[in-house]
Amino acid sequence: MMNWAKQTLANVAGTQEPIYGPSAIQTVTKQAETTPYTELTQDDLKWDNLPSTSVETQGFYFFAKSGHIAMAQIIHSNVAGIKRTSQFNTKIFYPKKENKAHLWSSDPLSDVDFSDDGHNFYARDVAVELVEDGKTYTIKSLSNEKSIVNLTVTQEAPGFKIGKDGKTYYGTDPEAPWGFMRHEFWPRAKSSGTIVTDDGTLDLEGQAMFIHANQGMKPHHAAGKWKFINFQGPTYSAVFMQFTTPPSYGSTVVNMGGVVKGSEILTAGTSISAEFTKVKPDTENDWPEPEAIRVQWTGKTKDGKSVEAVLDGPLDERLDRIDVMAEVPGFVKAIVASAAGTRPYIYQYSPHEHPVSVKVKVGDEEVIEEGILFSEATFISA
Repeated sequence: MMNWAKQTLANVAGTQEPIYGPSAIQTVTKQAETTPYTELTQDDLKWDNLPSTSVETQGFYFFAKSGHIAMAQIIHSNVAGIKRTSQFNTKIFYPKKENKAHLWSSDPLSDVDFSDDGHNFYARDVAVELVEDGKTYTIKSLSNEKSIVNLTVTQEAPGFKIGKDGKTYYGTDPEAPWGFMRHEFWPRAKSSGTIVTDDGTLDLEGQAMFIHANQGMKPHHAAGKWKFINFQGPTYSAVFMQFTTPPSYGSTVVNMGGVVKGSEILTAGTSISAEFTKVKPDTENDWPEPEAIRVQWTGKTKDGKSVEAVLDGPLDERLDRIDVMAEVPGFVKAIVASAAGTRPYIYQYSPHEHPVSVKVKVGDEEVIEEGILFSEATFISA
């Protein structure tokens, strides 16, 4: 391959890794065998802001009483310890009856800084702050005049991380890993505030969920596929995240998530199974586009009662399909796809034609509750 092409490939996606095998990954699943989950403290919510290659995110998901679904997200990246970049993204999905295309805003940030305690993110025209009690975030942005953000997210149930530290470690020497994957969840929260758009002011009072994540290595080396579910009902919330490593780490599957009732975590951990029960080929990129999903959570409450929750049903017509490399020149995409095997697409869903419910059984008591589902399927590499 010509030198310029090699360098372009390395800049965009890095090179393909050797096959290390499953022994080169120490998953959070192993931690969960003895400590299924740990409730979050304020210290857990600090930004890592690593000096090496990483992609760290804080993502807020909103389910407004008006029927709108929205997201606000900070993406803070470091490329090889040479360059840090930050982005603020917002997305609004309108109720089907409004017949509007979704609103997407993505803006590079400048003058990025963090508070001395590591809890708050600042940039020109953007501030994401953790209130002193550690239970509330405020998200404010003037970075895009088409989506001016002033939102608040407050815990209703405790946050959690899986295992002791929420991390899956990568590396052939367990004592000196060369990378990690970390997730922390606020599974059930309430939201208030607005996003001001060209169409007017959107009131996002309702329910919310928050995830703080860090891929402390090249992201496409850490995971090749993802599944994500965020269910919010009047009483119950359920979250599920799954990633599958590339073959370099044995195509290892890591599950994490939990089920919440009101202000109580019923169960959380890695004892979760999930499958797309129906797919169809996407002729534009050869990925299997999901059409239905089944997720089952199992575990125990703090007082030892068995918990089982099941979400099973169609995903309906997708909300969006995102070509992650849409801004990359076509010839670079071709090089990346053939040489590194990366062709990242994200599929997003929120079923509206069929009611979505979760069936929760605690001990001998069983409840079925309808709610709102937001789901993503991400395909990066085979």
